Amino acid sequence: MGLETVVKDIMDAANAEVSRIKAETDAEVLHIIEEAKDEAKRIMGESLAKAEDDIKRMKQQEISSANLEVKRTLLNARKGTLEEVYDRSFEVISSLPEAKDKELLKIILMNNESKGKRIYSNAKSEKLVRELSSLEYAGNINCAGGMVIENEDGTIRLDYTYDVILKSVNEQFLKQTSDILFG
Repeated sequence: MGLETVVKDIMDAANAEVSRIKAETDAEVLHIIEEAKDEAKRIMGESLAKAEDDIKRMKQQEISSANLEVKRTLLNARKGTLEEVYDRSFEVISSLPEAKDKELLKIILMNNESKGKRIYSNAKSEKLVRELSSLEYAGNINCAGGMVIENEDGTIRLDYTYDVILKSVNEQFLKQTSDILFG
C-alpha cells in the first residue's frame, strides 16, 4: 500500500467523520430549532391566554362599573322622586283649606292642650288657633301650619307643626312610600 492509499483512507475516514459530525450537528440544530419553536408556541399560547384573561377581567370590570353606575343613577332618580313627593306633600299641607286646617288643629288641641300654658302658630292660623284654644297665644312661628304648645316656664315645647309631623311621617314610612312608587 502506498502512501496515496493511506492518505486516501485517512481522507475518506476524515470526510466520513466530518459528514457524521455535520449530520449530528444538523440534527442537533434541527432539534434545538424545534425546541425553540415549541417554546415560542408555548410562550405565545400563555401570552394569548393571559391577554384573553386580562380582556375578560377588564370587560367584567367595565360591566360591573357600568352596572354600579346604573344603580347609582337609578337610586338618585328614586331619591329625587321621593324628594319631589315630599315637597308636593309640603305644598299641599301648607295650603290646606281652612275647614281641613281647623279639623286638624282641633284634633291636636283635643289631645295636647292640657299639656301646656302657651301656644304658638303661623300667622295664617293665628285667628283659628286663638278661637279654638284656651291657652295663652304667645306669638307667630315660621311653619307650614299646626302649632307649638309650651309649658308655663318654657322648658317643654311640644312641636305639632305640620312641618315636623310631615318630616316624622316621611321618615317612618319612607320604605313603604318607596315600595309603593317603585314596586
